[in-house]
Parts: sequence; C-alpha cells; structure tokens
Amino acid sequence: MRQLLLLRHAKSAWDDPALSDHARPLNARGRRAVAAMSAAMRGLGLRPELVLVSSSRRTLQTLEGLGALDGPPRVEPMDDLYLAPWTRLLDALREVPEGVGSVLLIAHNPGLHDLALNLAGPDGGMAGGALAEAYPTGALAEFAVERPWSALGPDAARLVRFLQPRDLPEMAS
Repeated sequence: MRQLLLLRHAKSAWDDPALSDHARPLNARGRRAVAAMSAAMRGLGLRPELVLVSSSRRTLQTLEGLGALDGPPRVEPMDDLYLAPWTRLLDALREVPEGVGSVLLIAHNPGLHDLALNLAGPDGGMAGGALAEAYPTGALAEFAVERPWSALGPDAARLVRFLQPRDLPEMAS
C-alpha cells in the first residue's frame, strides 16, 4: 500500500504589492499553521520518502516549516507545479518511481483540491464531507493508494484523513 499526502501551502502574505504571486511569503498565521501541521504529521507517523513541491516561495516555506522530516526525504522543487491544474499534478505523481512508498505533494488550489476530489471519487470516504466543502490553506489530505503510481487516476485512492489547521489544538488559541 502506498501513501499519498497532499498539502496545500500555508497562508501567505498579500501586504507587498510589488511582489509577484510566485514570490509571496507565508504570513504569521501561515507559519503557525504549518508548525501545527508538522506536529500533527509527526504524531501520526507520516514520513514521506519523496516530496514534490511547487517552486513558489510560499510552498517552499511551507516545506521548510515542516522542519526536518524523518528519512530525510528526497525533495524535488518543480516549476510546473506552480498553480498547476489537477491533471498536471496527477501527471507528476504518475512519474514517481514505483519503489517510493510515500509521497508528499505541496501545491496550490484549485488544482490540489480538484486532484483530491478526483482521487477520492464521489463518496470520498470517511473524511470526504470536509474535503468536498473546501481545501483551506495548510490542509493535509492523506490517501492510501493500492495501484502503482503510474496507474494513479480518478477513484484510485482511499481518503484516510483530512486535517485542517483550524482543527488542530495548537491553532485554537
């Protein structure tokens, strides 16, 4: 069984109009949310072997905010994941070597949300209701994948959990 983790970048800052969208950094709330998500991931024993990450500043800072991941995983920043549609994200996952058991993909909406919805299929499993509503910044979806990466497609994964930063105790205050 393979594991797929889809993480939307944490909340970014909009206060510098001179910055391009690609260059926007995380804001304070985003840094706090990614730290909380990092603790949740560690508590759940989530240890990706490979990280595919958009080359935007906010996605790279989200990865950095996770801290030292166990392993450590191989990290592949990819320009073409920046604001990519779900079909491009799926193509990137289909290129993952078959020997990799766990992948973390850090990307953007709406592509990431569309990918998660397509992978989960119409019923979405136990956490499908929350996933169907929205995919907020800093949220993480964990999927179990039985097929080879190259055969990944719609309705091809089981949603195990969907964690949103607002649901984590560290974000309650």
